Amino acid sequence: MTAEIKILPAALWMLGAIASFSAMAIAGREAGQTLDTFEIMSYRSLVGVVIVALLITVRGNWGSVKTDRLSSHLFRNMAHFTGQNLWFFAVTLIPLAQVFALEFTSPLWVVVLSPLLLGERLTMIRGFSVLLGFMGILIVARPSPETLNAGVIAAASCAVFFALTVIFTKRLTRHESIASILFWLTSMQLVMGLIMAGWDGDIALPSLEVLPWVLLIGLAGLAAHFCFTNALSIAPATVVVPFDFARLPVIAVLAMVIYGEAVVVWTFIGAGLIFVANYLNILEAAGRIGLNKTRLS
Repeated sequence: MTAEIKILPAALWMLGAIASFSAMAIAGREAGQTLDTFEIMSYRSLVGVVIVALLITVRGNWGSVKTDRLSSHLFRNMAHFTGQNLWFFAVTLIPLAQVFALEFTSPLWVVVLSPLLLGERLTMIRGFSVLLGFMGILIVARPSPETLNAGVIAAASCAVFFALTVIFTKRLTRHESIASILFWLTSMQLVMGLIMAGWDGDIALPSLEVLPWVLLIGLAGLAAHFCFTNALSIAPATVVVPFDFARLPVIAVLAMVIYGEAVVVWTFIGAGLIFVANYLNILEAAGRIGLNKTRLS
């Protein structure tokens, strides 16, 4: 199968990812009406542990689940746990399109943090993309006493922790299987969720009305990453990322229909700059921009 033909299956996988991310955002907002974010994360992780354990058992893959890098798993999962809690908190407070737009800055934070944590050099193109992306952040957030609130801060902050998750995952994948990473992801975050949710001695059980949303969060979370990973495995990032940014208009339309949220043009303008910034990084990584040898000290 040629690279051109692979675009279609990659697009189909990305449709699954877009549907899953959108479903998780809506389910998170609905569940967040009665459960706090730590409780949502606890139940999401519980669903994830069950599914991952079943898949590992069916495939007879328990031998690949290692215990010699638990500290690395812990740091990764603390970052992801923090980012995911901030994300669930944000979807209950601000327009969903704004949450998604700010979340898309995560790859830019990877560029910023990689020289510090991975020893990677910062090129001129990457430096320019970061500046462009942060201009997009300012346009999306439009910080002022009237528009800057806890939801915007949470959505912007979650992107930083998602970037840390990517960096720590990159380190782990040099030695660990996907099965091992997913198992420790869900199991460690289940423990973290239970600790934080039970800090006040009261962990709310989901009602019959909320239970379907909780199950949907767990299923959609795993499905989104499964679809996205499969898309990247059969098509280059230059193809996959534009499809991923289609999440923004999709969630904007859904939020308008379901919650009556207005479609704010500035969110799309800022997201457009963030998209261009991310795409510049991808093009440079693919060798499509001829400034690779220029470095910033």
